[in-house]
Amino acid sequence: MRDVAIVGVGMRKWGEMWEQSLRDLFVDSALAAIDDAGVDHVDSMYIGCMSGGLFAGQEHLSSLLADYLGQAPIPATRVESACASGGMALRSGLLEVASGASDIVLVGGVEKMNDVSGDQATYALATASDQEWEAFNGVTFPGLYAMMAVAHMHQYGTTPEQLAAVAVKNHFNGSMNPLAQFPQKITVETVLNSVLVADPLHILDCSPITDGAAALILVPADQAAKFGNGKPAARIAGFGSATDSIGLHDRKNLAALDAVARAAQAAYKMAGKTPADIDLCEVHDCFTISEIMAIEALGFVEQGQGGKAAVSGETAIGGRIPVNASGGLKSKGHPVGATGVAQAVEVVEQLRGACGPRQVEGAKVGLTQNMGGSGGSAVVHILEVI
Repeated sequence: MRDVAIVGVGMRKWGEMWEQSLRDLFVDSALAAIDDAGVDHVDSMYIGCMSGGLFAGQEHLSSLLADYLGQAPIPATRVESACASGGMALRSGLLEVASGASDIVLVGGVEKMNDVSGDQATYALATASDQEWEAFNGVTFPGLYAMMAVAHMHQYGTTPEQLAAVAVKNHFNGSMNPLAQFPQKITVETVLNSVLVADPLHILDCSPITDGAAALILVPADQAAKFGNGKPAARIAGFGSATDSIGLHDRKNLAALDAVARAAQAAYKMAGKTPADIDLCEVHDCFTISEIMAIEALGFVEQGQGGKAAVSGETAIGGRIPVNASGGLKSKGHPVGATGVAQAVEVVEQLRGACGPRQVEGAKVGLTQNMGGSGGSAVVHILEVI
C-alpha cells in the first residue's frame, strides 16, 4: 500500500446553524479544504454521516453532496458507524488512496442535528444503541454512559470531581478555539451544580447537540509536497479499527473500552510507535467519563487512573499528554457524523503549528480516537508531520 498524507483541512464554526442546511454546511467545509490543499479536482469522496434521514430528512448523500459541491460525476460514498462515522470515512478514504485507486480524495463529515425537537434528536441518537435491549426499555446514551461511570467509580474510586475536571479542561481549551460551539470557561463547582441528567452525569458532563461539518484532502504521501500551498502535510502513519458488543449487557467489563484498546494496538503497531511517542491526542469525549476511559484504553495512563490525570494536569495543554486541545466534543461540539473528521483537522493544524494560544509546543505526532455508540465501534489514526 502507498503511504497517505493529509494536505488540506476545512472547518467552519459549529453550533446551532439555523441559516445553513446540511448541504451548505458540508460544501463550506469541503471548499475550505480544497482551497487549503490547493487542488484543482478530486477523484473521489467519502462522507461521514450518522443519520441524515432522521435529523434532516435527507438520505442519498453521495449523490446530493457530490452534485452540490460541483464534483459530479465522481464516485462518492456515505459512511455510517454511529458517532464514529467521520473517523470511518477517513479510514475509507485513506484505503482508497493507499490502494492506488485514486490520487486525490476528499473526506468529509456532516450532521445537521438542531432542526428536530429534543425528543426526536434523542430518538435518532438512540438508534446507535441496542434497540431491543436498551432503547426499547428507555435507556438513552446519558443513561448508558452513567452506568459506565458508576462501574468505573466502583472499580477504581473515580469521583464526580474528576469527571468535572475533564469538562473544565476541555472548556478552557475550547475558549481558545474560535470554531467551538461552547467556548465558555467553567469551574468544577459549576459542573457539579448543573442539572443532573443521569446520575452521576450532569448536563455539563455531556456533549451538546451540534450542527457542523469538517473536511480533509488526502493524497499519496510522496506527492504531498505538490499540495498544501507550502504548509506541512501530515502522514497517516498508522490506523486501526475494531468493534465490540453494541449492548452494555454483553460486555465483559463496563469500565473499559475494549474496541478502543484493540484499534489503538493496531494503529501503534502499524505506525511503529507507542503511547510515549504521541505528542497530543483528540479523543471521543461525548461524556466526561468517555475521555477518562479512552485515555486508559489508548495506554496513556494505567487502567483506572484517567480521572486523576485530568485533576493533576497531565492531560492539559502543557501537560505530559495534552488531550482535546480543540475543546473536544464537550466544548467544540459533536455533530456526530463530522466529529472524527474534525479531530483530524485539529491534529493537522497542531502539527502545522497553526493553533495559536492552544498550540501544543513541539507537536510532531498526534492521535485521533473516534467511537460509535457506547464503544461498539472504534477507529484510531496516528498522524505525523512530514
